[in-house]
Amino acid sequence: MLIALSIVAVPGMLFAAGWWRRLGIAGLCIAAVAVGYWFARRTAREISEPVQQLAAQAELVGDGSAVFRPLRTDIDEINRISQVFERRTGELTRSLASEREFASDASHQLRTPLTALLMRLEEISMSHDLSAAHEEAKVGIAQVERLNGVVDELLQRARRTPTASMSAISLDSVIAALQREFQPAFADARRSVLVSGERGLWVVITRSSLSQILSTLFENALRHGSGTVEVRARRSGPSVVVEVSDRGEGVDPAIAPKVFDRSVSTGGTGLGLGLARDLADAAGGRLELRSARPAVFALFLSAGEPPATGQHP
Repeated sequence: MLIALSIVAVPGMLFAAGWWRRLGIAGLCIAAVAVGYWFARRTAREISEPVQQLAAQAELVGDGSAVFRPLRTDIDEINRISQVFERRTGELTRSLASEREFASDASHQLRTPLTALLMRLEEISMSHDLSAAHEEAKVGIAQVERLNGVVDELLQRARRTPTASMSAISLDSVIAALQREFQPAFADARRSVLVSGERGLWVVITRSSLSQILSTLFENALRHGSGTVEVRARRSGPSVVVEVSDRGEGVDPAIAPKVFDRSVSTGGTGLGLGLARDLADAAGGRLELRSARPAVFALFLSAGEPPATGQHP
């Protein structure tokens, strides 16, 4: 009897042991799957969160409402993507800033000569004196030529290409041309431009740059000054100094230290003064505000020598 029970019990025990073993293996599989799922979710979250942050920053940078801030994570691939984003957004920001700067410079530098040219054409259209019309037309042609020079120089600056080589030019000829150009505008305002100081001075700079710098100072005096505008030139050692002043109230002391900053608003001339300073710097000279009240701007340039006979400045 005992033998019979033993024969029956042994297979049952073996069956029970196999069942528990299979159950244990299944449990281990389920646990492994659960742990794998947990790790997968954690890894996915660690990856997806910085990716979402990068995407959100890219959208904000794209519409100009934020500056890209690089991410630093424990994932090298995410860090490399962040570095690429940082580099590309920096390039994009510089490109957009350059375009805005070009648009502002072009708007400012073209507005004055175009206005003067329009006034000149109006004078011609109303004149019944043929000789006077011819004289006005000559001045208008000179203004168009200066406009061409302004456009060429602006495009060179935008393309970062070298400007024309600098040689000595006659300061008197540039000032005289600007006097003729601005004469209608000053006459309309019942004001005048008085030129004094040394004559026959030559300076090292391109004609276009010198015309732009001085026309900016003329326009600044016309818009914000009053009374006679005085242009005084003199030699100072190896330099030539050109001072432009008027009899107005001058520059507000609050903005005087930053009057050449492009971010400073001075009724529309801040951008022009900033560009004029840049042009002076590019020629190896400098433009500064010598006095705020009354306003006296001083342009320092290297003195040059007139070209040999038969050559044109």
